[in-house]
Amino acid sequence: MNKKNVSKPVKLPKIRQDRDYDCVYVRGKKIMLGRTGSPEAETAYRQLQVQILTDPTFSAPKSQQVTVDNLCLAYLQYAQEHDPDHYSGIKTAVGILLRQFTGQAVEVLDTRHFLLLQDMFVQHGVSRQYCNMLMNYIRAMLKWGILRKLVSHQVYVEAKFIPPLKKGKTRAYEKPPRQDVPDWVINRTLPYLLPTIRDMVQVQRLAGMRPSEVFRMKPGEIDMDYKTDDGIEIWMYAPGVHKSTWREKKKAGEYFRIIPLGKPEQDILAPRLVGKADTDYIFSPKDTVKERIERDAAKRKSKIQPSQIKRKEQSAKKSKRKDRDHYDKDSYNRAIQRSITSANKLLPVDEQIPFWTPYQLRHAAITDIVQQTGSLDTARAVAGQKSITVTQGYNHADVKIAVEQAVKRSL
Repeated sequence: MNKKNVSKPVKLPKIRQDRDYDCVYVRGKKIMLGRTGSPEAETAYRQLQVQILTDPTFSAPKSQQVTVDNLCLAYLQYAQEHDPDHYSGIKTAVGILLRQFTGQAVEVLDTRHFLLLQDMFVQHGVSRQYCNMLMNYIRAMLKWGILRKLVSHQVYVEAKFIPPLKKGKTRAYEKPPRQDVPDWVINRTLPYLLPTIRDMVQVQRLAGMRPSEVFRMKPGEIDMDYKTDDGIEIWMYAPGVHKSTWREKKKAGEYFRIIPLGKPEQDILAPRLVGKADTDYIFSPKDTVKERIERDAAKRKSKIQPSQIKRKEQSAKKSKRKDRDHYDKDSYNRAIQRSITSANKLLPVDEQIPFWTPYQLRHAAITDIVQQTGSLDTARAVAGQKSITVTQGYNHADVKIAVEQAVKRSL
């Protein structure tokens, strides 16, 4: 009997596990079946067995459906470059999505999956408002995927049907309204901040800026040629607009953000503009690193040995970490928190500095304007908000203003 004519029995692939999912390998290609122990995985495996037994030349398809992993990886790479302000939140949302649905095809996701994902956001221990924000990041990713033919429109619609979590109707805790940070707290914190962070805090407090408007400041966005009718020099900072372009936009009737900078802000910024190009960031983490080294060197009591200098130089050359050219909301906030923590280690218990965030600086500035003028419209203009309804959220001083006016009328 000729052995060459004897057909070999077809060898069926064994089920393997990839985290919580079943998969098989056919001729070196991985095929995902579904969640371990699920009916979908068993059905997919039986169908695959039939295909292999009936077609000896069967191999895995060249192009499989886009998986959640593929979509998340592609979107994270995009967001890191094009949406750095929200990258941290996007990474959190994507991480929770992958934890539950890694290996799944994007096309199988429906309202049941997104409701489960929303519940996982709640279990993550964040506030109700942040849970809704994380869900918005997922919707944004799906919308981004539609434009690139990675996701069908139906999947995005399924995610859009998920209602936001409502106050009092969820296990997620309610984030308290953001309060102002008193000036005495700011003044006690300033001596413990590095010069770059200290200047950022002061400029933001004086001008009532958003944190992002401070750490993204560039010399090329500040028009220094503007003067009032009284001849007072005011610097006009237009975030994202080059120098005097804001005047042309104003004539064209376009809405944009303009931040007038007075003499106190100018005195802080002027030294930092020296040697900076129009496209450089005024406040750079690289400057903070130098300031920290100088501060630590000044505190050092013993002389630095040549061997220590050599080790530091070698370590700096080998280091793969690169200092960023500008701050973001997280690094700016961390710098303040670390300084307060270090200060409180040195201070008595009754003199501890309360913790605060850069967002509270803006609230303090806007509330201060309301206290001084009694005008929400003035505060709205300084805050750069289109609607006075938004400005009312910052007004923690209405009662105080009313009492002060009543006292004046009583005298």
